[in-house]
Amino acid sequence: MSRDVTEVVPGIFRILDTCHVYVIAAPAQEGGERTGIAVDFGSGRVLDLLDEIGIDRVTDVLMTHHHRDQAQGLARAVAAGIAVHVPPIERDLFDKAAEMWEGRRLSNDYDLRDDRFSLLESVPVTGVVPEYRTARYGGVDVRVLPTPGHTPGSVSYLVGGVAFTGDLIYAPGKVWSLAATQWSYTENEGPAMAILSCELLQKEELDVLLPSHGEPMTDPAAALAQLSTSMQRYVDFRRPHPWDLKGLLANPFIQVTPHLLMNRSSQSHSYVLLSESGAAMLFDFGYDMSTGLVQSTAREARRPWLASMPALREHYGVTSIEVAVPTHYHDDHVAGMPLLRDVEGTEIWAPSHIAPILAAPLHHDLPCQWYDPIPADRVLGLGETVRWREYEITVHDLPGHTLFAAAYEFEVDGHRVLVTGDQQDGMGIPGERAEILNFQYKNRFRIEDYRKSAALYRRIRPDLMVSGHWRPRWVDDDYLHLLTERGEELVALHHDLLPLDRLDLGADGVLCRLTPYHSSVPAGGVIELTATVRNPWPDKAVAVIQPVVPPGWSVENGSLTLRLPGGGMEQVHLRLGADVVPRRRVRLAVDLTIGDLRLGQHAEALIDVVGEGNR
Repeated sequence: MSRDVTEVVPGIFRILDTCHVYVIAAPAQEGGERTGIAVDFGSGRVLDLLDEIGIDRVTDVLMTHHHRDQAQGLARAVAAGIAVHVPPIERDLFDKAAEMWEGRRLSNDYDLRDDRFSLLESVPVTGVVPEYRTARYGGVDVRVLPTPGHTPGSVSYLVGGVAFTGDLIYAPGKVWSLAATQWSYTENEGPAMAILSCELLQKEELDVLLPSHGEPMTDPAAALAQLSTSMQRYVDFRRPHPWDLKGLLANPFIQVTPHLLMNRSSQSHSYVLLSESGAAMLFDFGYDMSTGLVQSTAREARRPWLASMPALREHYGVTSIEVAVPTHYHDDHVAGMPLLRDVEGTEIWAPSHIAPILAAPLHHDLPCQWYDPIPADRVLGLGETVRWREYEITVHDLPGHTLFAAAYEFEVDGHRVLVTGDQQDGMGIPGERAEILNFQYKNRFRIEDYRKSAALYRRIRPDLMVSGHWRPRWVDDDYLHLLTERGEELVALHHDLLPLDRLDLGADGVLCRLTPYHSSVPAGGVIELTATVRNPWPDKAVAVIQPVVPPGWSVENGSLTLRLPGGGMEQVHLRLGADVVPRRRVRLAVDLTIGDLRLGQHAEALIDVVGEGNR
């Protein structure tokens, strides 16, 4: 065996390459074929050294993260018929690397992640690894744990007492790169995540750490503890005040009432309703144990994980996370819900107006949506009261921050609570600071939404309001009066600033939308879009809708006419024939006239024309 191949643990071989590539020998198979699986792949020279390892074939490769020193040889793996498995949130940096290079911001760039240390060309992947669970690859059982730090999406693989940790740790108290941990311009997301990952890995019963660079570590607990301590000093050096990350991980929950907890570690606070049965219900669950969000909204920059769940069980006796409900669809409120469902068996209950948004995130042009569909296990009617364990929970429509938002009313520990998501911003203390109403026009805010929400608050008269990014607020008459005043002031401001006395353009000025907003069609195929048109005039009017398509496309039904009642809304369906040439994000539009109001190419949709090989 050459100096480049070492059996570091019985049955586990290390190959020196652009990174350490580890090959785990699989149990012997009938017929005598000797196989193994690889952790990371380097330049692919492992394929030239299989005889030295004593195996005939590598069946699978598991990637700890996307960096080029780990992955540059993956094209050789694919050509050899090896199945490639990658971290869930970094998949796009493997099989869509070319798109990253095409769209990655270069000028005036504040996103410092090492995503440009990715593959130069895309490679197909077999699938993603299941975080927090054990899967079998080539006859080897492998447990997958999220260990962000070196990159947001990094994972470690556990086989028995052996942990393959990628570049989380280089040696006791040391990392291979500090620069890689800097994900944004002035913050500490990566180093702080590395501390949390070290603390979580220490809870595992490990015998040895095998890093991507560096030597095996045979006292894992001590090595990880030393790095956690050293990295904590580094984090605190860049902050005005020390950051008690270990304390946050030990117990991220604040007891609002004995049976209602707030998760202070999450990017948007999630709340936990505790049942005497040991079951728990979560209101919102986005980026758990967050150390901040980088400016990029690329998928590989956003890390959902379940780091707070052990503390929930340890300190509060929770035996199951039965249900999670969203106040609205924004990613910082829902990103972790699919992982909860997959790992904990949690059911997702969603209000009737939020469920479709979660299930088809690109059907509507809305900001802050999660990347994947999140289908609801149960759809809740607005105004419906549902029972969960010993609690009666009423679902209320709560437009304002977004058109698709809900409030949840229930009683716990003798207090009437209203969960309001991101509706208001701040504490709203009369005489010191007026409450800021948290509205965004792209979220489909309507002028009278906050007037209506203030009326809802007065009708319910909760003792306590809990929200997404601010401390729980005990409610008094002054606060309810303040919210009423602010809602009325917002209505008055829009009437002062917009020509609503002549025509109602609404708060956002959008009179037509196309759905689905972003979709795909086979080359040469037909796609149907729905145009929803609103009449801004107080009297009936005729709307003329003319589809606008690029060369190579066809319009089946040409110009369309709608007769709209005063202030009314109607829909019309457009059938369009796609070009035969595959192309990404083809722009389609409708030219719109309503009465004598010419709006031009008022609404657009994006279509990916997909070739045979990409379907």
